[in-house]
Amino acid sequence: MASPPVRIGLGHDSHRLGPDRRLILGGVEVPFDRGLIGHSDADVLLHAVTDGLLGALALGDIGEWFPNTDPQWEGADSAVFVTEAAKAVRDRGWEIANLDCTIFAELPKLSPFKEQIASNVASLLAVDRDVVSIKAKTGEKVGPIGRGESISAEAAVLLYRTDSLHSS
Repeated sequence: MASPPVRIGLGHDSHRLGPDRRLILGGVEVPFDRGLIGHSDADVLLHAVTDGLLGALALGDIGEWFPNTDPQWEGADSAVFVTEAAKAVRDRGWEIANLDCTIFAELPKLSPFKEQIASNVASLLAVDRDVVSIKAKTGEKVGPIGRGESISAEAAVLLYRTDSLHSS
């Protein structure tokens, strides 16, 4: 049976904040006194987008494709992850219809950076800027996000079939 002509993927990622790290969100450096801790650059937004892309086509997750146990990914630019996932999507006859993302951070305030982040994500994915939505929410002083201990991101992606010869 052929799969439907559209697919939805959902991605999520969280990382703790710590000293002596740059804060990278959507491939954009955001000035802050702390950064996200992780094996790669810990870009929660690009990690969530990567998982959303892979999940839409049931291709696994970021940990399977780019394991944090593999030394080649230590300190890696997460742009590599998201561009590889987008390539895998296109290689299977699919295209990105739209991407809706939310970044959850008490601090820093992200409103001044949302447009730059959206433009960068669109560029990495080779899509028009108007199909990428970036929203920012605080933790309202609740939980690890609200206490400024971590940042997380969610991404919903809609794919559409571009190649009728592919069935998955």
